[in-house]
Amino acid sequence: MLYFSPWKVVLILGVVLLGFFFSLPNFVPAENRYVDPANPDQTKGIWTILPSQTVNLGLDLRGGSHLVFEVDIEDVRQERLGDLAEEARVVLRNDPPIFTARPAVVGQQVVIRVTNPEDLGAAYERLRELNGPVTGANGGQSLDQRLSITQDDSDRTIRIAITEAEISSIRQRTVEQSIEVIRRRIDATGTTEPTITRQDEDRVLVQVPGESDPQRVIDLVGTTARMTFHMVDRSVQVGPDGQARTPPDVMILPSDDGYENFVAVKRRAVLSGENLASASQSFDQNGQPAVAFRFDTTGSQVFGEITSQNVGERFAIVLDGVVITAPRIRSPILGGSGIIEGSFTVQEASDLSTMLSAGALPAKLTPVEQRSITASMGQDAIEAGAEAILLGFALVIVFMVLAYGFMGVVSTTALLINVLLILGALSGLQATLTLPGIAGIILTIGMAVDANVLIFERIREEIRQGRKVINAIEIGYNRAFAAILDANVTTFIAAAVLFMMGAGPVRGFAVTLGIGIVTSVFTAFTFSRFVVAVWLRLRKPQSIGF
Repeated sequence: MLYFSPWKVVLILGVVLLGFFFSLPNFVPAENRYVDPANPDQTKGIWTILPSQTVNLGLDLRGGSHLVFEVDIEDVRQERLGDLAEEARVVLRNDPPIFTARPAVVGQQVVIRVTNPEDLGAAYERLRELNGPVTGANGGQSLDQRLSITQDDSDRTIRIAITEAEISSIRQRTVEQSIEVIRRRIDATGTTEPTITRQDEDRVLVQVPGESDPQRVIDLVGTTARMTFHMVDRSVQVGPDGQARTPPDVMILPSDDGYENFVAVKRRAVLSGENLASASQSFDQNGQPAVAFRFDTTGSQVFGEITSQNVGERFAIVLDGVVITAPRIRSPILGGSGIIEGSFTVQEASDLSTMLSAGALPAKLTPVEQRSITASMGQDAIEAGAEAILLGFALVIVFMVLAYGFMGVVSTTALLINVLLILGALSGLQATLTLPGIAGIILTIGMAVDANVLIFERIREEIRQGRKVINAIEIGYNRAFAAILDANVTTFIAAAVLFMMGAGPVRGFAVTLGIGIVTSVFTAFTFSRFVVAVWLRLRKPQSIGF
């Protein structure tokens, strides 16, 4: 019906005003819409009560950094082989022990030489336990074993290698874990809608809108950030070039604390970065940038025991194999928190805290491609897109007014409201607008016009059949609604699939298309119907003019 109850009128006008409210910042200079939370009184006029968020531009419009990282799977393989060598040593030491040379990693195998030839078979059977029960997708035994274990009777050796199936599984897990860690690190910087996705088998694509320095992204993303905590061994005398006679449980690590070049630490880490509950940029007692950290419950308990039992000893904090700092424990630290001091800038301390909070990368990342997309390129694309929208809008207005007269004016008013609602939704939701997203807006304008054409042609048909203006308009809107709804629902489903399956610019297109479909149905049917109803009540026309 063409009658609108008061609550419907309030709802329609409220939606239009809300869209105008959130789209307004896009038409105001940045210096006039920015509100400093610390000094809101410095903002002039009424802007303190208005939103300040504009449409968030994607990489292709705003500029930023485009990088491709390669995940070092070979490094993960060698680490896994090292773990296997240690596991083999433990298994062979079980009672009764089987005497062998220390398991060693040779190439891509773990080689174990059995001392007594008669123990070769028993050692082989024990090492087969390292494979463990491997179940398939249906719960049954899998044909793909993780390890290939062979024995050589001639030289009493057993060789353990990782199968290709397991390497493929490791690669899959490592890349997925790397993507998740990268995403947490990038999100912590406040960047909106970065693109982080897998590329090929062992590469990760990272696009960060608004970040013009690819090196900062490399430093933030490419650093493994594997933190461990070790006790310093004071009994080992380390030479200026790192030479020292060390027992098996001690290793020499380079130091970056500015006081010594190398530090001898216990090989076994007493705590790791996995025990960190939080990390944040802070300042030490001298006002220098530092990183404050806090352990979880387990880490706090262990940290308290270590500092209580080792008062007077040094405690080394190691990041990616380099000692950042090795302070002396002056008293027990029972709160489970502390600070990492070093020669940091504020930005470096902030980035380090971000990396520690996000967790360590499972493997080293090597940048193989990097590009910086300038904002001027984005501005050219924005201007071209805006010109395309304005040109398309103007042509639509001319066509609709010539074809449908006053009803064409109504449809163009609805189109203008439609664009404002899209801008308001993009600004309020902080969805990313990409170049394909601009294409989505243009497509939305065309779809909204299609809806009006369906309605107007249906009205024209009813008038030709001799119906009065009010009846023709009411029947035209009612009968066209089903076709409009069906067409837009199917398109909305396609936009939803694009959003879920796509990435980057594809998702940008899906976002604007999805928002545009909702606003188009509202403006083309509900809003235009409301305007026509008001016109009919005020003018009471006997004809429409087409």
